[in-house]
Amino acid sequence: MINPADKVERWSIDKLIPYARNARTHSDEQIGQIAASIKEWGWTTPILVDETGGIIAGHGRTLAAQRLKMAEVPVMVAKGWSDAKKRAYVLADNKLALNAGWDNEMLMLELGEIGDLGFNMDLIGFDPSELNNSAVDYSVLDGDDIDDQLDDMANGVRKAIQIEFEPEHYEEAQTLVKFWRDNKSYVGMMLINHLRNEKSKL
Repeated sequence: MINPADKVERWSIDKLIPYARNARTHSDEQIGQIAASIKEWGWTTPILVDETGGIIAGHGRTLAAQRLKMAEVPVMVAKGWSDAKKRAYVLADNKLALNAGWDNEMLMLELGEIGDLGFNMDLIGFDPSELNNSAVDYSVLDGDDIDDQLDDMANGVRKAIQIEFEPEHYEEAQTLVKFWRDNKSYVGMMLINHLRNEKSKL
């Protein structure tokens, strides 16, 4: 059992043993996000392990710590847990958090104000597409004039055009697009203007 009196210990990261049947996956991108979070805020949640070092909760944090080349990490030890209790918590630790929802209006307000304060928004972990989707008012689907309203919605949504790159130019293109997006430039219009200029030369 774990209680507030249990102290946080520092263990060698080499002592930790990932759970072989962990059903939760961690992409390379997410591990990078967790590593950036640890660098910004430090360790706010220790890794939960059993007495032998088996990881119960914190696989992603462990992978991030390895990426940061940390020799030691903070842990809390779940003492006396049965095998069933440990295995169940591996799932519960992830699933219970996923069951929460978002107040989209409050979320957009909070993210907007944090951004205005100059904080690095990449550290928060939201993808721009998530924010765009959360801002859409889906209540229009309940109206009788649904077709007209859907047309209005579609007109306000940015469209995408697939553009092909040679493999050797793909990484550079990604970097440039991210740079201009970060600088709040409308990349699509920049491309249109460039193509117009090129066409006018023909």
